Amino acid sequence: MRAIQIVSYDGPDAVEVADIAMPEPGDGQVLIRVRAAGVSFPELLQTRGLYQFKPPLPFVPGSEVAGEIVSAPDGSGFAPGDRVAAMVLLGGFGEYALGNLDGTFHLPGSLSYAQGAALPLNYLTCHFALVTRAHIQPGEVVLVHGAAGGVGTAAIQTAKAFGAGRVIAVASTEEKRAVALAAGADDAVPAEGFLEALKELDGFDGVDIVVDPVGGDRFTDSLRSLRRHGRLLVIGFADEGNIPEVKVNRLLLRNTTVMGVGWGEFALTNLPFLQEQWAALRPHIESGLIRPPVGAEFDLTEAARALTLMDGRGALGKVVLTTGATGH
Repeated sequence: MRAIQIVSYDGPDAVEVADIAMPEPGDGQVLIRVRAAGVSFPELLQTRGLYQFKPPLPFVPGSEVAGEIVSAPDGSGFAPGDRVAAMVLLGGFGEYALGNLDGTFHLPGSLSYAQGAALPLNYLTCHFALVTRAHIQPGEVVLVHGAAGGVGTAAIQTAKAFGAGRVIAVASTEEKRAVALAAGADDAVPAEGFLEALKELDGFDGVDIVVDPVGGDRFTDSLRSLRRHGRLLVIGFADEGNIPEVKVNRLLLRNTTVMGVGWGEFALTNLPFLQEQWAALRPHIESGLIRPPVGAEFDLTEAARALTLMDGRGALGKVVLTTGATGH
């Protein structure tokens, strides 16, 4: 089968298309014919050897896919031909991939395969961030940084689905702000000087939750935007790995909290939690509140281009690799 391999740590251009053996499912695994695979920040880091999970070279990256079941264990609830999305952790950038039962989910017919591949990593992360960690309450105001990317658009839709009264998007360009508004944000402000822009919004009197997958120099102003008992969720550091520091006296001023969101660390030690999350998300997928925006689709053989787009922070919505038709 065709697959993409990382063969050196020289960045996106060093990935190669290879013909490799089809994976063989083990106990408790399903074999999936991959129709689409999500491209995420961890894969970009893996091309440079910078991600915490570092398999021996060469390896096939790709943590999330959508496609059809080829084979499944008896009694698993899956049968050949079933449409699924899956969190596969590794091996998704190929024509076939293995999924564990805990991380494989029936994909509603209302979504395409490309949209299905955009679901597992970002939406499960955002559900964990907003519901499990921040305990979002009905009517709360949520601020989302990097709001036009895969994580940002997932955060917007997840916040709205689970009761946010107002979601404010922060994005660097007018085009990106339009993407965030189309994803469901109520307001959108520029990244440069966002705190002052927030104060110009009608009825603005602070934020209850900040979702921050970016890091960098906007961190302090994010803290300043919080209401009493506000929570700042640290999801990642897309700002070229620039990890901010917090002066903890700022947390005392309004009884605010900075929370780490390590969904992978939590989920990998609590695998049944994945199915609980999917069960919570599914009604909102079926209602249309959660509908992942796919910003760019590339053929599997164009993985280097997809990763380069992400490297340049030019992605709008989710970037997806496809191996054929990605419709219903």
